[in-house]
Amino acid sequence: MSTVVSHSTTEGHGILPSTQSPITSKLHFFNSVTGDGKQIPTYRVLDGVGNLIEGAELPQIDRELARKIYENMVLLPTMDNLLYNIQRQGKISFYMTAYGEEATIIGTAAALAPDDEVLGQYREMGVLLWRGWGIDAAMSQCFGNEDDMSSKGRQMPVHWGSPKYHFHTISSPLATQIPQAAGVAYALRRDPLRRGKNCAAVYFGEGAASEGDFHAGMLFASTIPSPTIFVARNNGFAISTPSSEQYFGDGIAARGAGYGMDTIRVDGNDVLAVLAATREARRRCVDNSRGVLIEAMTYRVGHHSTSDDSFAYRPRQEVEDRKRIDNPIARFRLFLHSQGWWSDDEEEALKAQLKSDVMRAFKRAEGMKRHELKEMFTDVYGGEEPANITEQRAELAELLKKYGGAWEPWKAELKKFKDNGESLVQAGAKAK
Repeated sequence: MSTVVSHSTTEGHGILPSTQSPITSKLHFFNSVTGDGKQIPTYRVLDGVGNLIEGAELPQIDRELARKIYENMVLLPTMDNLLYNIQRQGKISFYMTAYGEEATIIGTAAALAPDDEVLGQYREMGVLLWRGWGIDAAMSQCFGNEDDMSSKGRQMPVHWGSPKYHFHTISSPLATQIPQAAGVAYALRRDPLRRGKNCAAVYFGEGAASEGDFHAGMLFASTIPSPTIFVARNNGFAISTPSSEQYFGDGIAARGAGYGMDTIRVDGNDVLAVLAATREARRRCVDNSRGVLIEAMTYRVGHHSTSDDSFAYRPRQEVEDRKRIDNPIARFRLFLHSQGWWSDDEEEALKAQLKSDVMRAFKRAEGMKRHELKEMFTDVYGGEEPANITEQRAELAELLKKYGGAWEPWKAELKKFKDNGESLVQAGAKAK
């Protein structure tokens, strides 16, 4: 009587052409990356009321760093509240908040090196603020005024960018930044001065992970390879589509194993867990020059943007419960209180100071003029200027000369620019 061998090595059973996988005679399908078929666990340090959970290790953090993290977390909703409201008043054209995702954004920002390259999606203003970009710069970008150095008023609000702070300018199309980040990281790996020192970090939502660009970027970073940290903000909704309709498998983290990447799922509302996970992800990424995937489980408390009414597709009470039960700012504040690093008086003083700073920056940005109109045609192409740009500039100069001082709508619009369009008209005349 013979016995059936269910598992064995390839020895004695022939050679497989492209894998070292063991041979089995047992028919077996699987749909989980965990051996027992359970869901991937979520790493957490603090419970909902700011206490260290059993078995958790506190990441290396001192009073100064903890307070800086908290102050930046509180700054985000302070700015979001104002900018969302002034969009509703018609003072800016568009806005997107980071409500509920403060721990994911600030926790990752605090763990990255200040010269790591960041490619954001659009909710990552906190990364720039953490690096010292400033409230004034953020306000100027939203208003597109003469102090907007991100795009000189030629981009929508929340399309941040800063070469100085190693933050690549946001682009509107979904997921384009993911393969770009893998390419940026590959360039870092090829640079002798930055190899083994820096990585690229790319942020995206679980909805963006449904795009082909996600898979292109993951494949690039895992096979070339390149030191890229992929930060998936799984906030529950891709605009109006819930995450349950975005994928059938075990979230975004399950895909990391498919690309051979070190992967972790983290509680995105626990800033200490995000900090620790990102620190370790960055170490692995830089040391091995390979991609690493972080899936941060959080919840988008705000609407998708000022173009969205989320109560059309989710109950208002659900949102209110999330604000109260699983608030990342409140959780970390309770931790700070338990450590003796924060007080109620300091809380009131911080809120008052931030509100004052944000209002001052708003009033300053609102009162400033736009860049000179001629800047519409600059900083687009390097080298010799293409003929079509030259022609377009000359055509606009002619139109301004003809109608700028005669037609009231144009007269009113030109007053919003730094030089009322005069430099463009003069440049057109010289070109003749």
